[in-house]
Amino acid sequence: MNIDRKILACVDNTPMAEVVTDYASWAARRLDAPVELLHVLERHVELSRDQDHSGSIGLDAQEKLMDRLTQEDAERTRSAREQGRVLLSVLRERAIRGGAAIVDSRLRHGDIEETLAEQQEGSRLLIIGRNARPKPDARAGLGKHLEWVVRSATRPVLLVTEAFREPKRVLFAFDGSSVTRKGVDMLAASPLLRGLQLQLLTAGESGTADSRSLDAAVSTLSASGIEASASVRPGSPKEVIAGALAEGGIDMLVMGAYSHSPLRNLFFGSKTTEMLKATCVPTLLLR
Repeated sequence: MNIDRKILACVDNTPMAEVVTDYASWAARRLDAPVELLHVLERHVELSRDQDHSGSIGLDAQEKLMDRLTQEDAERTRSAREQGRVLLSVLRERAIRGGAAIVDSRLRHGDIEETLAEQQEGSRLLIIGRNARPKPDARAGLGKHLEWVVRSATRPVLLVTEAFREPKRVLFAFDGSSVTRKGVDMLAASPLLRGLQLQLLTAGESGTADSRSLDAAVSTLSASGIEASASVRPGSPKEVIAGALAEGGIDMLVMGAYSHSPLRNLFFGSKTTEMLKATCVPTLLLR
């Protein structure tokens, strides 16, 4: 086991933390890698609604108010830290029961974005939970940082949803770009999907699709022990992917991030949220 190539599982105080942990255990078993559970406590200044914070109160009252707010903030911090420790302890036991051989936990206090940027070093896979049907007023947790995290990630990112289901059939949105071709080599060199069924799906007309790229991708993946097949369907990437997922039986979607193709606009343009809301399938973004 290469302890320097960890699986970094980002958890928060939501039900998604258990799902993230379960997928981290699954990945740990397949990659023979350690798991690190990371929980970041953000600093939020919350003022009591029954106090006058307008600045019009007297000097003594201002000093007393600031002392009280400082004390309240310290108490909230201590409470959040203790809850974080309990959360990580419970999740660590869950990961071990799930088959992860080595599980570490890390509690950080500060900015989620900066912390994740630092902790990515030494990792081989980043796992984050997302709510496939977020509430309109949802502001807390990792969800609000999701797009930034994916954009700044230097490792593959697995976005997981709602409930764990061990992947058996995987759909790869393959557009022939350099990112997806590199992704084929990455998957072939990794045991993560070895032994699973992988369907490469390309959007476009059969006569215009790059059959040589598809054939080469299937050959490379098959040689690595992945049961690979390929197909071409007419339509836009969004329509084709959504249609394939709607047919059911797909446990995971694989996409290349930041390719200069319609898939980039699909995932990081105005249609990103629509696609994420339309499916509960975990999505592996290749870098």
